[in-house]
Amino acid sequence: DEVFAADHEGKVTALDALSGKKHWQVDLDVPVSGGVGYGSGLVVLGTIEGEVYALDAENGSLLWTAQVSSEVLASPAANAEIVVVQSIDNRLFALDASTGEELWQHDGDAPILSVRGTSSSVVLDNMVISALDTGKLIAFNPENGSLIWEARLALPKGRTELERMIDIDGSPLLVGDIIYSVSYQGRLGALARGTGRNLWFQDSSSHHSPAHGDGKVFVSEAGGTVRAFQAGSGQVVWSNEQLFLRGLTGPANFAGNVAVADTEGYLHLLDQENGSFVGRIKVDSSGVSAPLLVTGNQLVVQANDGSLSAYKIR
Repeated sequence: DEVFAADHEGKVTALDALSGKKHWQVDLDVPVSGGVGYGSGLVVLGTIEGEVYALDAENGSLLWTAQVSSEVLASPAANAEIVVVQSIDNRLFALDASTGEELWQHDGDAPILSVRGTSSSVVLDNMVISALDTGKLIAFNPENGSLIWEARLALPKGRTELERMIDIDGSPLLVGDIIYSVSYQGRLGALARGTGRNLWFQDSSSHHSPAHGDGKVFVSEAGGTVRAFQAGSGQVVWSNEQLFLRGLTGPANFAGNVAVADTEGYLHLLDQENGSFVGRIKVDSSGVSAPLLVTGNQLVVQANDGSLSAYKIR
């Protein structure tokens, strides 16, 4: 029912998802670097200084703050029990959702060189699924941080540290009992949620989360190609290379279409069956780099100047 958004200066706003009417707004006056996370009545943000702020989703009042080891670039993930935060030094922190007290942490052994970005975790009642800059996916016990399973999505290749970067900066996508995830200069993979067993892999390179719809997995790749894969086998269904070097966001499954936005400020709709363009609209000349958000039959877009817009198919 609500959309929560923030700007870089720490102004956090709650809007009605249908009308855009402002419900509340608070100014934390802190340099927000991670996106807004939500879970079980908590609105959670991270800052350049490694601070984590938890607000009451009802009125925006500050519930608690916590400190992690370094800058937070991804949205914290939360449920009623824990808040999971990944810092830029490849560490994972689990905080008590009621108090912000640290419950456990995991040190992911940061590589020598990595892309500037981190992934948001998937927080379930019995599992926390996290993706790291080392190209690994790890499932943790949310109560104590013990490892349930660990899987490698990609292996470094090449002779230089630049060529060997295999960061996973997009959040893992959970569909039923299958996890889909893609790394930079690595692979798109499907894994079993319960065991981490590899189901299939395909070469791909992306900084963003994949999307799922109509039995397909969609990826906006680092060079600007949008590609569709069969969700069951990984076979390539179609590829659209007409947005080359446009700096695409991650894809979103929107009303039976694949939506992506670019650094020039355009929102593009592609047909899920064949990848052809079915619509395009200019959002804002400042460009779009934030992930697209689907709420019901609407698509919410935050432009780089902070403005929020909602679109629907007519």
